[in-house]
Amino acid sequence: MNVDRGDYPAGITPWDDAPWRAEALAWVRQQTGGVDESDVRIRLRPWSVLARFGDVWFKANPGGSRFEAALGEGLAKWVPGRVLEPIAVCPDRGWGLWPDGGEVMTGADLSAWAEMLRRYAELQRELTPHVTEIEALGVPSARPRDIPATFDRLVEENPTLDRTTRAELRARRSQLTDWCDELATSGIPLSLDHSDLQPAQVLARPPYRRFTFFDWGDATLAHPFTSLLVPTRVATRHHGPEAAPRLRAAYLQPWIADGHPTPHLHRTAALACRVGAVGRAAAWTHVFPTEQGIPQENLRASAAWLHELFTEDPERSPRG
Repeated sequence: MNVDRGDYPAGITPWDDAPWRAEALAWVRQQTGGVDESDVRIRLRPWSVLARFGDVWFKANPGGSRFEAALGEGLAKWVPGRVLEPIAVCPDRGWGLWPDGGEVMTGADLSAWAEMLRRYAELQRELTPHVTEIEALGVPSARPRDIPATFDRLVEENPTLDRTTRAELRARRSQLTDWCDELATSGIPLSLDHSDLQPAQVLARPPYRRFTFFDWGDATLAHPFTSLLVPTRVATRHHGPEAAPRLRAAYLQPWIADGHPTPHLHRTAALACRVGAVGRAAAWTHVFPTEQGIPQENLRASAAWLHELFTEDPERSPRG
């Protein structure tokens, strides 16, 4: 087997436990009726085990994202044709079998990004009636009212933060609470936030008229506009400063139909992109348990998102 560990040592996932690995492979064989194991490619990270058997992928998630397989099954029922649908799931173990979906939209131009985000917003709107069902699957809450407590926990538990930095972050907690209060009363219903929406998580082929979303392991129930944080950052990196306002406008189009004033939606989007940094900080802590605890690389990434929360950026700073 070809095993890719990235920059992480052995022991970060249960794949290195022989009985667990045997059970996982037996489950794959049972669900598929047998797969070619002569050229299996394994990718091990603190947040997932991925094994590719030809055109079938096995994925195992840690406790913090164990919901992904069951969520994939639910999404296939609620928004069929717009998400990658699992072949089989084992929700109690956090295991899923997924088909190879083909090309992702890496390298797409800004017009394709804009259309993708508009379609994604439509998907979020269709999922709002299913919030209770989604939460029952174990998808974590990142509701505006829950964000301050998550922030407190992350600041307290991250050992890479020194005493001065902790004090600086805590001193600005009231500002975060004000943002969350405003988001909670914005009139936009809760929905599913992919939380890491970028081209590598979207299946699409030119001319980019159809998009299939996958890789929901970082998903939360949140103010839907927090989904804008990652794609606008990534698009700006690739396409320059004109990307963020264009993508934001495309994403907000479906929400205008509810009668919200456009300035209100843009301010709410700026607030959500601020607050979304807490969800990204939390996502980096969703790893398999080990004796060493959360890897230092993940803790530093989580701390960087906490700093990002209060970094001044005119593109996303809320204005009164």
